Amino acid sequence: MAGIAELRKLRGSASKSVAPSERGDNKAALLFLGPWFVGLLLITVGPILASLFLSFTDYNLLQPPTWIGLDNYARMIDDARLHQSLRVTFTYVFVSIPLQLALALALALFLDRGVRGLAFYRSVFYLPSLLGGSVAIALLWRQVFGTQGLVNQFLEVFGVEGKGWVSHPDTALGTLVILNVWTFGAPMVIFLAGLRQIPEMYYEAAQIDGAGKVRQFMAITLPLLTPIVFFNLVLQVIHAFQSFTQAFVVSGGSGGPVDSTLFYTLYLYQKGFGALDMGYASAMAWLLLAIVAGLTAINFVASKYWVFYDD
Repeated sequence: MAGIAELRKLRGSASKSVAPSERGDNKAALLFLGPWFVGLLLITVGPILASLFLSFTDYNLLQPPTWIGLDNYARMIDDARLHQSLRVTFTYVFVSIPLQLALALALALFLDRGVRGLAFYRSVFYLPSLLGGSVAIALLWRQVFGTQGLVNQFLEVFGVEGKGWVSHPDTALGTLVILNVWTFGAPMVIFLAGLRQIPEMYYEAAQIDGAGKVRQFMAITLPLLTPIVFFNLVLQVIHAFQSFTQAFVVSGGSGGPVDSTLFYTLYLYQKGFGALDMGYASAMAWLLLAIVAGLTAINFVASKYWVFYDD
C-alpha cells in the first residue's frame, strides 16, 4: 500500500512539473492546427449538420425552409424513380466491383513476376484511375460506344452490325460498368504492394512439397492477400456509390435511356438542383450515407470469416 501511495505522489508531481518549453510547443501546435479546425467546422461539420436539418424541411433554395418532420423520408416509399435509381446503383456496384478487383489482381500478379519496365507499366495502368472519373473520358466513352463508335467499327470487320450501346436501355448500364472496371489502376497498385510483402520462403517451401502455381495461389497468395482485398473492396464500394460524372455525361444528365443509367447520385442531383427540392435531396443524401455505412459495417463483420492476418 505504501508503494502505491508513493507511485501516486510521483505521478502527481510529474503531471504538475510541465516545462515551459512544452507549454510553448502546445501553443504552437494549436496555432498551426487552428486553420484546420476552422475548416473542419465551416466546410465539413457545418454543412453536414445543415444537411441533416434540411432533410426535415421543405426547402427550394429561394424561400426559407419549412419544417415538415419525416415527410421527406416518407415520400421515398412511393418514389418509383428513387427505387429505380437504387436498382441501377446496386447493379452497378455489385457487378463492376468484383470484375474490377479481379482484373486488378490479375494484372498485379503479372507485374509481380518481374516484368521489364515495371515502373512504366505501373504508371500506365494507374492512369485510368486518375482519368476515369473525368468529363473528358465520359465524353470519349459515349463516342466509343456510340452508333458510329470504335466498338461498332470493330464489329463491322467481322460482319456484325452494331447498335448505339449507350442509347439502348439493355446495354447502357453495361458500358458504365466497363468504364468502372477500366479504372483498375488504384487497386492494382495496392495489390502489387501487398504481393511484394509476401515472404518468398513460403513459395519455396510449397515448391519443395510439389505444389503447382494454382495451388500456391490458393493456399499462399490469396489467404495472405485477403487484408488487401478487404481494403480495396471497402474503398471501391464507397467510391462506386458516389459515381456521378459518368452517368451524367453519357446520359446527358437524364439518366436515360428509360432511366437505365439513373444512378442514385444523379437522381439526387436532379431533385436538388433540377427540381430545387433541396429538402428531399438532403434526405436522399442521408439515406445514401446510411446505405454505404450499412454495407461497410457488413463488410467488417463478414471479414472475420474470410480475412486472415499474420497474428
